Amino acid sequence: MAKVAGLLSFLSDAEMESIHEGALRILERVGMWVDHPGALMYLDAAGCRVEKENKRVWFPAEVVESAIARMQSSFLLEASRGQRAPMAMSYTSMYFATLPRAMADPFTLQTGAFPPYVLDLEGNRRSATLKDVRDSIRLADALENIDLVGPPCSAQEIPAEVRPVVVAAEMAKNTSKPGSVELWSTTQLKYVLEIAAVVQGGDDELRRRPILVGYSGIRSPLCLDSNMAAVFIEYVNRGIPQWLYSMPCGGTTAPATMLGVLTQGIAETLVGLVLGYAITPQAVVSIDMVGSLAEMATGGFPYSGPDVIALQGAANQMMTQFYGRPGGAHGGRTDACFTGVQAGIEKGLSMIVPLLAGARGIGTVGQVEKNLTFSYQQLVVDDEIARYIKQILKGVRGDPSLRALEVIEEVGPGGTFVDHPHTAEHFREEFWFSPLMERVAWGAWEGQEIRGMEARALEKAKRIVAEHHAEPLDDIKVKEIDRIVASADRELVP
Repeated sequence: MAKVAGLLSFLSDAEMESIHEGALRILERVGMWVDHPGALMYLDAAGCRVEKENKRVWFPAEVVESAIARMQSSFLLEASRGQRAPMAMSYTSMYFATLPRAMADPFTLQTGAFPPYVLDLEGNRRSATLKDVRDSIRLADALENIDLVGPPCSAQEIPAEVRPVVVAAEMAKNTSKPGSVELWSTTQLKYVLEIAAVVQGGDDELRRRPILVGYSGIRSPLCLDSNMAAVFIEYVNRGIPQWLYSMPCGGTTAPATMLGVLTQGIAETLVGLVLGYAITPQAVVSIDMVGSLAEMATGGFPYSGPDVIALQGAANQMMTQFYGRPGGAHGGRTDACFTGVQAGIEKGLSMIVPLLAGARGIGTVGQVEKNLTFSYQQLVVDDEIARYIKQILKGVRGDPSLRALEVIEEVGPGGTFVDHPHTAEHFREEFWFSPLMERVAWGAWEGQEIRGMEARALEKAKRIVAEHHAEPLDDIKVKEIDRIVASADRELVP
């Protein structure tokens, strides 16, 4: 075969149906707290039961089912038009068109998460600066397995009110593969979309090929805050794809069972479909959830671990198989504070398991410490882990000629294939080579100037940061982006 086929299943058909029915029951009986008058108005018009004074909304099952059907039919329509290009949303790869549930070939890998700290090239953990934002973006731009670049870190000396705008501008100017960026207000959204339109060549082209798109999130359990509702509504009104993103955590903001986390998370994200289509029938909306299971000793939100990875695999199966939403998954994550054995285990498995469950993209990479700290060194390692996984997922090429029967006959018993032309012809395509990982004996290892994958990754990061610059935007676009940032700074910073 040409590549690996077949997917992991964490849930049976009956279990997926049960989760869906449970989500409908939650929305119909428990409902949501929605702190936005406009959202309440839209949901009331859509057929939901709304108590405006209490900011409570109950969602009839038929209203939710109708929204799901509308999403699925719109994906089918886009597939018939051949529009299958992915876009970065919430640092994963999302397709707004139907795709078969199959192994992604290839999958996309993305940076992002906006962490406030960096583990720098000298090994110091400190607050991220604007220079770190620029350097980390350039590093991600240079790495061949990073497909979309969200902000690897967040400049802490920049006022929070304008920080997403400044970071979006740096992404526009320092990478040729800009992804998504987190936003917290409609005023930030306005300026970021202006920057994105400059890069893409106008508003119409931005709607056709969106970049720098933020997302709106649910506050579990079952709450939609005013600012997230406002951001969601503004995006939908501007014709930019969107979803309501749910991150329930078992034992703290969700029940202490995997099925409970899945059921609540599905319910929360389905609200975005109802709200999006209530705003306009032409809305481009989808669904997503990333659950976790609390570290009960601390109440923390673990980003990895065998339980969390299994939960993410099940969530991705629900999205892709049950709801027909092709897209990416959060992976490449670790709770470790440094590059090392734990980080390698957690990042490798949290990448490959969602892919084997049907994910078409992985984000975010480059972080340690539950995505609180960006590590230059770790991003290089993550890029190599992705290359490793891509080699696995290539599988075994199945062309009968590759059995090399004539070559085996020619060499015969006791011969060697080292100097045979067939070896020179094929080994570069079939064999895997790594500039970072080691395959040498102890004596050779001792004689090396730089020892260990971690040390090689750090050296590579230093070299790229010192030397690499993305293909520049033209001067007119750069000046316009700088003008937009200056305008945002005047309006948004008190």
